[in-house]
Amino acid sequence: MKKKRGKTRLLVLVLAVVVAAGLMAGGAREAEEAPDRVAPEEFDWRQFEGETIVFNFPAHAAYNAVAPLIPEFEELTGITVETDQMAYMRLHDSQVLSMSQPQGDYDLIAMVVMWKAEYADGGLIQPLEPFFEQPHLAMPDYDFDDLVGAYVENTGLVGGDKIYLGGEGAELYGIPLGAETSFLAYRKDLFEEYGIDVPETYDEVVEVARFFSEEVDDVYGLAMRGASGHQATHAWLLHASPFGASVFDENWEPAFTSPESIETLEFMKKMVEYGPPGTASFDQDGQFNAFLQGQTAMYIDASVITGLIGNPERSAITGKVGYALHPRARTGLSQTGGFGIAIPSNSQNPEAAFLLMQWLTSPEIERRAVLDGAPPVRYSTVNDPEMQERFPEFKVLAEQLHYANPDWRPIIPEWGEINEMLGIAINQVLTGDKTPEQAMRDVEQPIRDVMQRAGYYD
Repeated sequence: MKKKRGKTRLLVLVLAVVVAAGLMAGGAREAEEAPDRVAPEEFDWRQFEGETIVFNFPAHAAYNAVAPLIPEFEELTGITVETDQMAYMRLHDSQVLSMSQPQGDYDLIAMVVMWKAEYADGGLIQPLEPFFEQPHLAMPDYDFDDLVGAYVENTGLVGGDKIYLGGEGAELYGIPLGAETSFLAYRKDLFEEYGIDVPETYDEVVEVARFFSEEVDDVYGLAMRGASGHQATHAWLLHASPFGASVFDENWEPAFTSPESIETLEFMKKMVEYGPPGTASFDQDGQFNAFLQGQTAMYIDASVITGLIGNPERSAITGKVGYALHPRARTGLSQTGGFGIAIPSNSQNPEAAFLLMQWLTSPEIERRAVLDGAPPVRYSTVNDPEMQERFPEFKVLAEQLHYANPDWRPIIPEWGEINEMLGIAINQVLTGDKTPEQAMRDVEQPIRDVMQRAGYYD
């Protein structure tokens, strides 16, 4: 097993309690007092007046919502913010190129959670605790404990027992912005028309998918990703967690040949059978469109779709959708994924970037961004009665967050290579080229070789 990173410090204690609270429905917090903070009215927002910072982020609902608010930050602070928005698929290579130089182009970046361990392990992004420990930098009314605990762990903690999670030795490298979990969205109009009960288990999902595929014209079962590589791996992981399957065991040995994994793949094969044509080639956009355009009766995946469902320019089913908890198999665990923000180690103005990081994820800005389509990352937002009145899905989301699993995907530095290899094998199952058992056996040794080279075994 790889060595742990860093030392246990004050913020780690606080974060451990925050994560526990998120997973245990807001249990009691017992942590040391944070460093003294200045009063909100005394905080110096203009301490970096005249500096310029560059923020690199994707075309994504969360960032599309906060970007128009940045001029208010510039007016508040006197800091100039240059934005570099690009397609998600271009982010990683652009960021690595910049962060590998002595002086980088970026002061603040949005990263997919899959990249956090790679970036932290490579020294490309900075630990955030030193910033939070400085009273003149830490926003007084930021309320860190209000951030969803599972999102904090999944987005920002690196260095614990599993390298990519919290625990002893972990440090914080990112803050969630554009994070998500999964739940069930369904066509409530069709369910009511045909007298269908909302499925609570995977067995019931199969039966509902079969009914719509076989009995209702022009409507299929479940919208699902299946494209070879990352997309197929994402879909497998999404369902593997409730089925009790995992990529590795506690000794980092491949575990995806287990009965639970095979059962997951058999479920996915049925969803291809009962799904719209082309399911085995769907990426996220293909999956979104299948549900948004009324091709399928159900969607189980990232909660970020809610903003699209409510947008009549993208959706043909606005006002026709209901929401429910992620169905159960052996567990009811849901995914954690999406984006967070981090400060590159070679940032030229890291302290000014830290102010922007806090401001963008503060309670007030979060609320305004959510009203414009961003997914929430704070408990206070999803639990707010006014927000639940406006966004009925928040009532389900608030409950689903109790089951959000920060360990549903092993985002170790080697994950990019493993993710692709596993996704090719899963797609071969979905296309019928291989049986689940054969596909998983064939990829087992190549993935173990990756782990061997990386030093996970004695």
